[in-house]
Amino acid sequence: MSSQTDLTKLTQELNTLVQDIQFLVRNLPYYITINQELLYTIACISFNPIFWNVVARLEYRTHFITKIVGSARRGCYLLALVIFSLGVYRDHVYRNCLLNQPTYQPLVDSTIVKSIAMATFGFGNVLVISSMWALRITGTYLGDYFGILMKQRVTNFPFNINDNPMYNGSTLCFLGTALWYGKPAGIAISLFVFIMYKVALMFEEPFTAKIYANRAKLD
Repeated sequence: MSSQTDLTKLTQELNTLVQDIQFLVRNLPYYITINQELLYTIACISFNPIFWNVVARLEYRTHFITKIVGSARRGCYLLALVIFSLGVYRDHVYRNCLLNQPTYQPLVDSTIVKSIAMATFGFGNVLVISSMWALRITGTYLGDYFGILMKQRVTNFPFNINDNPMYNGSTLCFLGTALWYGKPAGIAISLFVFIMYKVALMFEEPFTAKIYANRAKLD
């Protein structure tokens, strides 16, 4: 009897949530405040992939970081530290931005949304952390641009379920945070993050393939 009651409550909450989402879609502009803080957040999100692509390509062509620090590995570690720090700062800016954006209370009150938020954020972190573990520092932070190439393609988890777990995991973390706080602006920002990473991959994947093709020719 209790299971039947629980199912009825879940169905009712799901129906209510659908109606709430439909209302949100119709009134979305009222729940996203376009201000300097939001624009700065978008700028930070845009800057990071542009920065590491430009710097990594410049390093590949001129070895300027390697020359400054004395070795390719130290150069890669330095760039890794910079990229990681930029990511931490970006996440800080994003969270502060969300806290000052309008809240859509039905998202906050919904146990379904809370569960989805936790699952999304949790799985996103699993993808990010496990991909870093599989690739190590040099594989994660553009070591191939420094001439530190992997012997073979990584195919174990999470790469056996997703081609770009670092980027997709990061996007899921953005989305999970937005859902947890009930911030429609955060959902929109998460979509922008997804698009930015897709654009970054359009530049990164062909260039990385070129690096390994050049090594194959030398071998």
